[in-house]
Amino acid sequence: MNLMKTLIPAAAIVALPQMGLAQEAAATGETAQHTQYILTSLLFLVGGFLVFWMAAGFAMLEAGLVRSKNVAMQLVKNMGLFSFAAIMYWLVGFNLMYPGDAWIIPGIFGTIAPTSLEPVGLADTETALDYASVGSDFFFQLMFCATTASIVSGTVAERIKLWPFFIFVIVLTGIIYPIEASWQWGGGWLSEMGFSDFAGSTLVHAAGGFAALAGAIVLGPRIGKYNKDGKVVPIPGSNLALATLGTFILWLGWFGFNGGSQLAMGTIGDMADISRIFANTNMAAAAGAVAALILTQVLYGKVDLTMVLNGALAGLVSITAEPLAPSLFQALIIGAIGGVIVVFTVPMLDKMKIDDVVGAIPVHLIAGFWGTFIVAWTNGDASFVTQIIGFAAIGIFVFVVSFILFSILKATVGLRVGEEEEINGLDMGELGMEAYPEFSKG
Repeated sequence: MNLMKTLIPAAAIVALPQMGLAQEAAATGETAQHTQYILTSLLFLVGGFLVFWMAAGFAMLEAGLVRSKNVAMQLVKNMGLFSFAAIMYWLVGFNLMYPGDAWIIPGIFGTIAPTSLEPVGLADTETALDYASVGSDFFFQLMFCATTASIVSGTVAERIKLWPFFIFVIVLTGIIYPIEASWQWGGGWLSEMGFSDFAGSTLVHAAGGFAALAGAIVLGPRIGKYNKDGKVVPIPGSNLALATLGTFILWLGWFGFNGGSQLAMGTIGDMADISRIFANTNMAAAAGAVAALILTQVLYGKVDLTMVLNGALAGLVSITAEPLAPSLFQALIIGAIGGVIVVFTVPMLDKMKIDDVVGAIPVHLIAGFWGTFIVAWTNGDASFVTQIIGFAAIGIFVFVVSFILFSILKATVGLRVGEEEEINGLDMGELGMEAYPEFSKG
């Protein structure tokens, strides 16, 4: 008994350092978990407000590429579409896009419910530390939803009524975009198939492009855009300085768009990947701009600034589906081909008498297909066939639903302004105000 009394305290003394090490290891693990949570949440917030800045980029780009008599209308549309998107994504979009285990139709259609940002702080530590803050995730994903609507705005400019456009935006951001995006990012059937779209060349950009195409077809071209013999009548924008500023703002915002889509910043590996994404994103944009610059010089004898701007944007769209895997040289090739696509597809649309005011369909839809398809070149986990299937599925869904919705709006409340309003400008016809009241109409 005396021996046992002696051995027990001795064993306890020996065990004390081991217990201390275990507690220290547990504390270190918890600290690491907290750090990952904080840094990933920060990535979403910083990436989110960079993508938010793209809203300003779209507004400036469109304001510069429309005529001065329609500038105020474009600015109202861009303010309104972002605001409606924010409300609709909270009301139904986020949970429809990320249903978790609450699919109504498994892999195809999620749940419809408003988003909750609970818990407050770390009231529910076990679930809160799994990933990142709910608020940061919701904020980041909302920006992608709003971007999809921004793409449509420029294509249908200078002839669409304000409130029918907003009705379309409400449905697009609340229903159409969340459903198709859930097929991939929400763990739906395309994700199960192996489709790959890192940051949204198809889910965001091509989807917006397909919606824009439907709108352009239902609306028809602007008055005077095409002669009776089919020839294209150039309609210059009001301010190429603004359009250039808008392009640089979009370029800047794209670092948040692609970099934030790494979805983690808690390790050295994640940080290395994010920096690689930034570099590839920048390279693709530069290559797209240079390709368009050189090609327009060769084809037309002079450089076309609007093509250079859209060439940079097409390079950005092209790299968005896979900005991590390529080398810088591969990013250059991918972006340059995006710039070439714009130069050739803009006149192709005009031959089809599809009037796209800002060139959004070549930039977002056609370059979006190229970027999605070429993922299989740099990402060994993807296949060219699966990429085509995913693009086609999303394209058919978005185009058909958008075409039906635009057609319903046209048949009921009316979609296009009257001829006199269009000739005089939508600023006065729809808003009763002008962006440049001291200047004559352009």
